[in-house]
Amino acid sequence: MEISQSVALVTGGVSGLGEATTRCLVAAGAKVVMLDMNADRGASLEAELGDSVKFVKTNVSAASDVEAAVKTATGMGPLRIAVNCAGIGNANRTINKDGSPHDLELFKKVIEVNLIGSFNVIRLAAAAMNQNEPLAHNERGVIVNTASVAAFEGQIGQAAYSASKGGVVGMTLPIARDLSRAGIRVMTIAPGVFDTPMLAMLPE
Repeated sequence: MEISQSVALVTGGVSGLGEATTRCLVAAGAKVVMLDMNADRGASLEAELGDSVKFVKTNVSAASDVEAAVKTATGMGPLRIAVNCAGIGNANRTINKDGSPHDLELFKKVIEVNLIGSFNVIRLAAAAMNQNEPLAHNERGVIVNTASVAAFEGQIGQAAYSASKGGVVGMTLPIARDLSRAGIRVMTIAPGVFDTPMLAMLPE
């Protein structure tokens, strides 16, 4: 993928892995639309990085929010890159230490953001990429998702998080096969533990 002069969507784009991705893409010559809920941090990065970035406050699981972000991106040029970094996590056992069951709404929320949110961005970004003129080798775009080592080896208290990331892994190959005819590549990374704001929320 030719990054220079392309437009990228980065979810969770103002902190942690997402912010690092935003900075790398800008350094490589891309324009980046940062999708996140943290408006203060988004404004700060806009001020720092200048015209190469735009912030759109986005709940990734809301269709209208992501549609607006995609519209912003396509207004800046050809949307050819989407990187899903937005995610939430919590530590809850199936049965808590006090004997109470895992909160079902909390489980649903993690699935909604990490899995449904990722698919929401994939489907809408892919539809926009499909309108692009193909580059060499019939390539119209690339989508990179973020799973986790927890998809394969979750720890105590990670039932919701592991399920959501396992879902991201599981949908990658069928989506890649779906989108191959459009010249859109799809892949998923599965990072281990590294220093991000999400990690900082965990107890020592």
